[in-house]
Amino acid sequence: MTSTVLNVAAPARGRFLPQAGTDPRALLRLWYVALAIYLPTMVWLMGYGGDYAVADRLYALQGGQWHWRQHWLTAGWIHQGGKHLSQLMWLGTAIFTASIWQRPAWQSWRRPLITLLASVLISTAIVASIKHALPMACPWDLQRYGGGHFHVGLFERWPLGVPRYHCFPAAHASSGFAWIALYFFCLQVAPRWRGWGLAIGLAMGAVFCASQELRGAHFLSHDLTTIMLCWGTALFLYVGFRDNARA
Repeated sequence: MTSTVLNVAAPARGRFLPQAGTDPRALLRLWYVALAIYLPTMVWLMGYGGDYAVADRLYALQGGQWHWRQHWLTAGWIHQGGKHLSQLMWLGTAIFTASIWQRPAWQSWRRPLITLLASVLISTAIVASIKHALPMACPWDLQRYGGGHFHVGLFERWPLGVPRYHCFPAAHASSGFAWIALYFFCLQVAPRWRGWGLAIGLAMGAVFCASQELRGAHFLSHDLTTIMLCWGTALFLYVGFRDNARA
């Protein structure tokens, strides 16, 4: 068993993703660069009609309605099924962590597994907390898209008597993007698989995003905010646990 673990943890040879041993400051700088791109993008999306440009197109392609809102694929398989898949993945990881906890051959996996579990849990909790704290409407709630209410901006005072919706950021997308933490997990225990870890989180999140935007449940800005929160949470936990391990 020991030799198996050592072989899995062999250094990666990929050229495009940071490898094990990369200075965490380089990973942080990458996130800060993304943040510098994210902020003006959000200004365009939320302040200059970018969200509307995307949602208008999706709405028009569906014949001036949210055809996919109650569809079995988007509302059932992807929305409900995707949420359950993410929960099962977390539960399976927790069971695996418990099963190998007392095995010396897997000792090097303990901290990365705990970090992975914490990252998924914390990132989804952060997104859900912000969502429930901010009264933001979904596209399908707005008169522009057949709903009954008008748009109120993120930094505008919410009008009295208007129902408080909770659609920002995108909670369902966090069930997928939270698994970006797999990249940092693989970076520690199986660096050659770090690209696959990243791909899993990005693919799940992208599918959830596309489905919800087709349903009229979210604007693009909602999903971009979610990916930044999930990526940032995974990154800062990775850096924090890594530094504590060296202390």
